Amino acid sequence: MKNADFEGVVDTSDEWIVQRTGIRQRHIASEGETTADLAEKAARAAMKDAGVTASDLDLIILATSTPNYTFPATAVEVQHRLGMKHGAAFDTQAVCSGFVFALTTADQFIRTGQARRILVIGAETFSRILDWTDRTTCVLFGDGAGAVIVEASEGVGSSDDRGVLTCHLRSDGAHREKLYVDGGPSTTQTVGCLRMEGKEVFRHAVGMITDVIEDAYAATGLGSDDLDWFVPHQANKRIIDASAKKLGIAPEKVVITVDIHGNTSAASIPLALAVASKDGRLKPGDLVLLEAMGGGFTWGSVLLRW
Repeated sequence: MKNADFEGVVDTSDEWIVQRTGIRQRHIASEGETTADLAEKAARAAMKDAGVTASDLDLIILATSTPNYTFPATAVEVQHRLGMKHGAAFDTQAVCSGFVFALTTADQFIRTGQARRILVIGAETFSRILDWTDRTTCVLFGDGAGAVIVEASEGVGSSDDRGVLTCHLRSDGAHREKLYVDGGPSTTQTVGCLRMEGKEVFRHAVGMITDVIEDAYAATGLGSDDLDWFVPHQANKRIIDASAKKLGIAPEKVVITVDIHGNTSAASIPLALAVASKDGRLKPGDLVLLEAMGGGFTWGSVLLRW
């Protein structure tokens, strides 16, 4: 769905959207296409890339704020579709930070020996919770899914090891009304629509993101100059640019896909990783910094070696 498709629906234009967000298009799930459908496709693509089958997995963690049902978890539906009869599957909900939270959770399962190989998915159909008369939100979001396989391997305990090096998560519920959905089973018994105070979100975003990235640097002794790639949550190009500038990350190291995907919430980082992997930018051994911020507020970072 291109920006021009909004003209005549709400008071906006392609120029207005690009100037303020960097978004040029987004994808919308077709009628009847669900979060589980998108998640399954992403899962199968990741499994094919990794050369694994459902029998090789110990756990599925699916990050989403737009599940198929209130319960059971969408991850359980994906588990069934993949033919996985063992192990476990569950959802995580941290809105746009969901993939970072899910990847951090997977890392802990592996570090404690609870699992050896985990499928981590970020999948969303945010188009189902948008108010299509609200130009401040409906132009920002899209639908999509991405996935990775995380598995245990022996390392020497240094920053040269492959895989997840360090993770840092935060949340602050005082900011709920700045970005939230105005419905839910226990409150309105409806799904509700997304509501956002855009200027407030922008104002908090750069500072909060910097916090968890500095923690990642402190934990590893690495810094912005060491990075090969910065893969941020794809919400708004102005936020991405401001964050990279504040952290001293060179523009050519920043992976940006918000122009083609819009904000896909928990799916945005794995989608960006998929794009950078497919076009050859991401190579084994590359040092990659992931970061995200979402409603709540939630925010977090993962520093990893690809």
